[in-house]
Amino acid sequence: MGTKTWRQLTVWLHVITSVGWMGQALALFTLLAISRASEDGEIRVAATSMAHEIDSLLLAPLANASAFTGFMLAAATAWGFTRHWWVLAKFAITLVQLYAGIFLLSGALQDSVVAARAGDPAPVALVAGTALMASALAFQAWLSVAKPWGKVRSGAKLPTAPAWVFVAAVLAPLADITVGLFLGYPLPALSLLVLIGQLVRRRLGLVSGKDG
Repeated sequence: MGTKTWRQLTVWLHVITSVGWMGQALALFTLLAISRASEDGEIRVAATSMAHEIDSLLLAPLANASAFTGFMLAAATAWGFTRHWWVLAKFAITLVQLYAGIFLLSGALQDSVVAARAGDPAPVALVAGTALMASALAFQAWLSVAKPWGKVRSGAKLPTAPAWVFVAAVLAPLADITVGLFLGYPLPALSLLVLIGQLVRRRLGLVSGKDG
């Protein structure tokens, strides 16, 4: 398969993992809303525990894969990260979502499970946060379709990376998800290495005036 096919596969993987990420965010919102609305302590514990498991086993790996493939499409194609407003907006939103998911949401979900066992409902902020995450993903989907606001800056068109870069963009997150399932927690190590490698490669290519 050539570069075009593997680039299309990277786009396909980015789309399905992004949709999956949004779906799991909605699942968390639903479960946490149930926890908050229910007066039954067992239902609260079950709902918050399920939300925590979904976050660890589904949402986090899908979020990592979605972010990685999106970053790779920016780093390996003419779109770049800062040439178009819609790409820059998606990039900024994704960084905020990753920070919120890793450093805020996961810990808050663990705390909510403990609180539910003590008889407390899920915090309002946590319910609102999952709704905001799903809404931000929906907005990013609109940005991808509409591509609004034009260019941030003009300049020479960036080159598209060769096929092997997109092969790595497809296989790395799949490998990370598989390893994460065995370990029981997400570990996007290979994806991170591939992304860093492509960023360095693109930078060196721009400095030398060529890519590929």
